[in-house]
Amino acid sequence: MTADSGDRAQFEAATGDEQPLDADTRERAAAVRAAFDGLLEIRRLMNTERPAAWERHQPVRAVAISLEAAGIPPSALGADGHRLATGYRCGEAEQAGVVRVEWLGPAGSGAAYAAAEELGNCARVLRGLGWEALEYRGRGRHRYLEVEPVP
Repeated sequence: MTADSGDRAQFEAATGDEQPLDADTRERAAAVRAAFDGLLEIRRLMNTERPAAWERHQPVRAVAISLEAAGIPPSALGADGHRLATGYRCGEAEQAGVVRVEWLGPAGSGAAYAAAEELGNCARVLRGLGWEALEYRGRGRHRYLEVEPVP
């Protein structure tokens, strides 16, 4: 979370490219739950089980909130740009409106070996929420998902 111009804290979705999350995990879990509940409320108001317009306009944020709400940990970066934690990383894919989800960790963490299982967990969560998640292999057989709303 980051502070805005007032004293309130503004929720920021964890994409896996941030520094480690605050130590107060109960506060973070409550903020994630509130954000996810808000996402579901938008769907309810729009009378859809698929990603609503808000999610389609901010797919990286929507996917990150969904994964963290499901208890899947985000990766994290140190101030020097090196990975400090193993977890998901969400970012924009080459195609507009598509999210690339990777499973990354520090050197020697074994993240690459766990990627198939962990990305499978991510895909199951996202498919259950109306996203299409397809696994690909890139350079060096690096696994990743491309995620987009079901039409």
